Amino acid sequence: LSFALELAALAAMASWGWVAHDGAARWLWAAGLPLLAAAVWGVFRIPNDPGDAPVAVPGPVRLLIEAAVFGGATGCLYAAGRPALAAVFGGIVLLHYVASYDRVARLLRIRR
Repeated sequence: LSFALELAALAAMASWGWVAHDGAARWLWAAGLPLLAAAVWGVFRIPNDPGDAPVAVPGPVRLLIEAAVFGGATGCLYAAGRPALAAVFGGIVLLHYVASYDRVARLLRIRR
């Protein structure tokens, strides 16, 4: 589910970039914003989650990055004129974090 949510978040960002802009900016935002989010997601990680982290961050920082990506994607859906889809996506993300409370608790304990 986590990977599907990550992909959906990137698609939501691309969708917003496409509908909110025209011309060359449309292409730049539709491709650039998801690429930036994916890069941040992949680079700033906790150690051994899985493998070596290119840039190791404390667990709470990782949770903030995830919240920013998922929250940003929810906002992108809303701004793209899809408020119902934004609510569904945001709700699924919230349920996912409630269901994986053990991972959230573990991340909150990792200081480095």
